[in-house]
Amino acid sequence: MEIIEDIAEIRSIYGEPAERSVKKQLARLEKYSRAFIALSPFLVIASADPSGRVDASPKGDAPGFVQVIDDETLLIPDRLGNNRVDTIGNLLASPGVGLIFFVPGLRETLRVNGRARITSDPALLEPCAVNGKVPRSGILITADEVYFHCGKALIRSDLWNPEKHLRRSAFPSLASVLTEQIGGAVRGDPERLERYKTNLY
Repeated sequence: MEIIEDIAEIRSIYGEPAERSVKKQLARLEKYSRAFIALSPFLVIASADPSGRVDASPKGDAPGFVQVIDDETLLIPDRLGNNRVDTIGNLLASPGVGLIFFVPGLRETLRVNGRARITSDPALLEPCAVNGKVPRSGILITADEVYFHCGKALIRSDLWNPEKHLRRSAFPSLASVLTEQIGGAVRGDPERLERYKTNLY
């Protein structure tokens, strides 16, 4: 097995990026990135602990759930989840963060890389309340790099094509998977579906 360990060798395979690919990287959230974030109901956030162990986590809510505070600052409300707080724990120890925003139906995506802080400031979090429930904390991100990705990955995946969407029966339920993986008492699907209705916020 050949393993590549040198960036020069990678460059010999791939060549240099096009000038436009380099110039498109901005250091601020201008009108198009702001508009894209306002339309986005879903993102993936990547973080790493000080030893380099990496985590990627999905975040989703109604479009515009990520607040653009100014030209370089975003606020992601942290909604109810499994209380593992993997991302928050990583960011408290190592603030580097990467985001990728998706908008259903659009092939392009938006990347934001920067540094994160965790806030419990009511003045910031109360405007993010849903159904009267204020998030317990939020992730404040100072953007260092902002740029749009072309649509090749989503075109190849055909992600938004409803004809390619799986029927629910095509993959085991989460309760079935967890029962086999870890055994013991696992919430059944009816209870889980009810929690999806009543415990999202």
